[in-house]
Amino acid sequence: MTAIAELYASLLPQFGTEIAVGYWLTIDQPRIDAFAAATGDTQWIHVDPERARRESPYGTTVAHGFLTLSLLPFLTGSNSPDYLNRHFPGMRLRVNYGLNRLRLPAPVRCGARIRARTVLKEATLLDAGLEVIYRFSVEIEGEEKPALVVEQIVRVFP
Repeated sequence: MTAIAELYASLLPQFGTEIAVGYWLTIDQPRIDAFAAATGDTQWIHVDPERARRESPYGTTVAHGFLTLSLLPFLTGSNSPDYLNRHFPGMRLRVNYGLNRLRLPAPVRCGARIRARTVLKEATLLDAGLEVIYRFSVEIEGEEKPALVVEQIVRVFP
């Protein structure tokens, strides 16, 4: 059996199950401001705390939805050096392939804490590797609705 086939077989029992819950991260104004500067999205609802206090339905600034999305590598731990070895033994490379069904159901208010929950949805054997689909839900501490729900497609190669 090839390394890819062995990896696929090891993932089968985990399909549809939650495989990780990340650590809480506080979303503060400096992080929101840095993202605004990097992307050029300086809409007042993100970067003007005084105006947001007065005019926003949220009573404070809110994080960009794409900021929450961009934090997935941190929130899921997939940016740690040993992630590939732990989750994909025998593989040398993991690449992002795309996203499915991105939704941003609730705003992340400045000062809120968020964390990601990861479900292994499915995997497919490819000629040269393996395609894996995860479902991520980014929850906001104390809130019913998540900040973000998305499926991520990654490909791993031996």
